[in-house]
Amino acid sequence: MYFHHSDEVWGRFPELRALVLVLRQAGNAGLNAGALDSTYAEVAALQAERAESEVPSLQAWRQTYAEMGLKPTQYRCAAEALLRRFRKEGCLPHVLPLIDALNAESMHAAIPIAAFDCACLRGGVVVRPANGLEAYQAFSGEIERPAVGEIIFADEDHQAHSRRWVFRQGAQSVISPTTDTVLMVAEALHPQAWEDLQALRDRIGIRMGEMGVAIAEEDILSPSNRRFEFSL
Repeated sequence: MYFHHSDEVWGRFPELRALVLVLRQAGNAGLNAGALDSTYAEVAALQAERAESEVPSLQAWRQTYAEMGLKPTQYRCAAEALLRRFRKEGCLPHVLPLIDALNAESMHAAIPIAAFDCACLRGGVVVRPANGLEAYQAFSGEIERPAVGEIIFADEDHQAHSRRWVFRQGAQSVISPTTDTVLMVAEALHPQAWEDLQALRDRIGIRMGEMGVAIAEEDILSPSNRRFEFSL
């Protein structure tokens, strides 16, 4: 399988950097009670110091959404959406141990993280403008058709696995208790993206080790290193 961004995306956003991990044995993931408490406390402390609008990584995504013709306050990247919910409610709903852990690390880094069940991907995934042929399955069960030009995660069967780039993932490739292999992608566009993605990788590595999940393959993509290939 493979993952990459289209030339159109790189041409518009050359500052983009993407951490890509292949996680195996995801179905074995487990979290001890309170395992994420320290991360949540660190996130709360960071939020007490500054608003989401002042975080460089989120500022960069807001600017990107504006450049795509979308209102940044209407369509927020997934990391900002998580942080705003955490600020309002003081917690996040439990989903699955792996998702809970990745959501916590996404908030801590203020970088959006996508996670896909590889068994539900066909051929590979490209982040590219939609061509009008793609179908996106919402969690409501509704099938949506991304507008031509909207940046999406798409596989070879013209299935869109996200809407508006990192705004929302789809239901078709969601992680479940039976998931074994996961494609995880974290994307950043701010000046310190490379360093922050490396720090995120280190934190996720420790967390996955605690949870019994293996990082089988990994890379950080950039304009000079655009394609990631991996085996199932």
